[in-house]
Amino acid sequence: MTYIDLGEPATPSSLHPDFEQFFAAENRRLVRSLTLMCGDQELAADCVADAFERACVRWVTVSRLDDPCGWVRRVAINRLRDAHRTLVRRDALFARLDLDAEQVCGTVPRDEDVLAVVAALSDQQRAVVALHYLDDVPLEDVASILGLSEGTVRYHLHHARKRLRTLYEASIQSAEQ
Repeated sequence: MTYIDLGEPATPSSLHPDFEQFFAAENRRLVRSLTLMCGDQELAADCVADAFERACVRWVTVSRLDDPCGWVRRVAINRLRDAHRTLVRRDALFARLDLDAEQVCGTVPRDEDVLAVVAALSDQQRAVVALHYLDDVPLEDVASILGLSEGTVRYHLHHARKRLRTLYEASIQSAEQ
């Protein structure tokens, strides 16, 4: 097998020298304005970073726009809205599981903890929970996707919520000890 030396990996500045200047000029201002929008500087910085990453990949096109900063701002705001929707879905799930808001806010589960709890569900329950609660798919569409009746989907959701509530409460108790 023959290996070809591709040299050093390309960096954004070596691919698009003017992108680095654009980033340096606009990043702080965008993070500041998104922080004011959402009240969370870390979330704002993540959204802006994602937007700049997308701009870098499309820099040849984005740099030719009348307002490249406006494009990055729009992408960052869309990412912020996506993050907000995710939080709303999470809160709705906790409400559906009859979890106390103080209990949820007092012990913010790590992604690994949530994955471990959801992994304890059956395959059908996991699929139904993921489609309905995480992807916001209506029950009739979940039934169609999984080839189940709507009643069966409701059955799996009911039992998944009961199981998740039990597992979540157990994980909170073990974390407090």
